[in-house]
Amino acid sequence: MPQSPQYVLGHTDQELERLIEQARQIGPITRRFFLEAGVAPGMRVLDVGSGAGDVSFLVAELIGAAGEVVGVDRSPIAIRTANARKAPLVQSNVSFIEGDPAAMTLDHPFDAVVGRYVLMFQPDPVALLRGVARHLRPGGVIVFHEIDWHGARSHPPVPTYDRCCRWIVKTLAQSGADPHFGAKLAACMNAAGLPAVKLHIESIVSAGPDPAEMAKFMADLARTLLPAMLRLGIATAEEVGIDTLAVRIREEMFASTATITGRAEIGAWTRT
Repeated sequence: MPQSPQYVLGHTDQELERLIEQARQIGPITRRFFLEAGVAPGMRVLDVGSGAGDVSFLVAELIGAAGEVVGVDRSPIAIRTANARKAPLVQSNVSFIEGDPAAMTLDHPFDAVVGRYVLMFQPDPVALLRGVARHLRPGGVIVFHEIDWHGARSHPPVPTYDRCCRWIVKTLAQSGADPHFGAKLAACMNAAGLPAVKLHIESIVSAGPDPAEMAKFMADLARTLLPAMLRLGIATAEEVGIDTLAVRIREEMFASTATITGRAEIGAWTRT
């Protein structure tokens, strides 16, 4: 969802493919957050900033055929991609709408509002939360999954991985996003007037031969951000070496038998 005119990740075909691959790795974490929050069979769920549709498809599995998912995104490209992916899945209980979920009027209230990696790109995340909370029935669930890059680290040091993390964080921050928003989720929900927020944190950890494919994960994100990274003067093309970045991270991991920890994945939820 292009949350602002400067939305740094864009909606190129390459980026949408990256989001699909990211969802494969992150999906199990999001699933656990949503289940713990109370997303359950038969619910009607609004997916805020639905993008390529991965969160909507995940929710459809949780709520079953008796439930319904409506994904909303401001990007027509994302909506077209999500609809194209939906057809082979034959998920008749999932639909996608183009628009601003905080401002639009929807016909019926929802049992739950969900979102992943949306608030960190908002110029006013409190306003977004207030806007989407209007769509909830009394007692409904609101749950968001955001990130905090403070959690990313390696031990013993993997220099290329650590540099890549710094490049990504600086590029996001200087492009108007908040790479540490996950740590602010509870405060943001409280400011939006939502009660008694509960939190959970997880992370992807990889070691040795990189079974979690963290090197590719990082290199793919760096590739998406590379134009902004170069434009902002955060790194040069030669420093990044994008075509060999994943290989170099893997080689350094293997050589030092290092463990690398990804960014913190933070879920926050409450009932209205």
